[in-house]
Amino acid sequence: MRDNTVEAPQTHTLLLEPSDGVALTFAPGQFTMLGRPGHAEIPISVSGAADHPELLEHTVRAVGDASAALIDARPGDVVLVRGPYGRGWEIADAEGGDVLIVAGGIGLAPLRPAILEVLAHRERYGRVTLVYGSRTPDQLIFQEELERWRGRFDVDVAVTVDSATPGWRGHVGLVTSLLPRDVDADSTMAFVCGPEIMMRLTADALVDAELPPGQVRVSMERNMKCGIGLCGHCQLRELFICVDGPVFGYQRVRSLLLGRGL
Repeated sequence: MRDNTVEAPQTHTLLLEPSDGVALTFAPGQFTMLGRPGHAEIPISVSGAADHPELLEHTVRAVGDASAALIDARPGDVVLVRGPYGRGWEIADAEGGDVLIVAGGIGLAPLRPAILEVLAHRERYGRVTLVYGSRTPDQLIFQEELERWRGRFDVDVAVTVDSATPGWRGHVGLVTSLLPRDVDADSTMAFVCGPEIMMRLTADALVDAELPPGQVRVSMERNMKCGIGLCGHCQLRELFICVDGPVFGYQRVRSLLLGRGL
């Protein structure tokens, strides 16, 4: 590992350099299996630029022993990487039209490669809008980068928090309260990642605004374990999230997100 950057409490971005010098190419939205020697491996989406596969970035929130071991890694430590796996955002499908990116919490990390891809080829897209929210201001990630994006004239960036803390002067409310009201339903592709309830409410709001469900994509990083469709841990009825996803068109998973016990 080359570097470990603190993004928010218990959330770090790891910069990984292949020990053999071989770049691990990936598509925005794909994930790898990460682990420290002596610990379990876990699925983590790549959060860096696909244009620079020689350095892998993964943004990790500590929620268990394996993820805690990852954020405790220091430069020079060995981090085991397997992958990449899964179906990504396929952001090129949005070329020629508008792009709406909606992220909640650490869900901005899986979307960051798509954002960087769009910005690297900005001339290929129409209006680009990013809406990002977290529970509190201190849980916002990539804050310096958000400010740089806000400073661009060719991207609309809106940030909100569920609960304000002293000193916060930004918007307070759910991400759905900041969705643009003038979405061009004929030309817009929406990419959504965050907690499942947030994704469902956001996607339904966009569909209510007449955006076809097939033009809304969500990342279902639910309960993945093996990464290759063998263990069944991430099965969602007929789907295996790690193989068939993690990115899906909303028309394919809309009914499943409403089901109890799935």
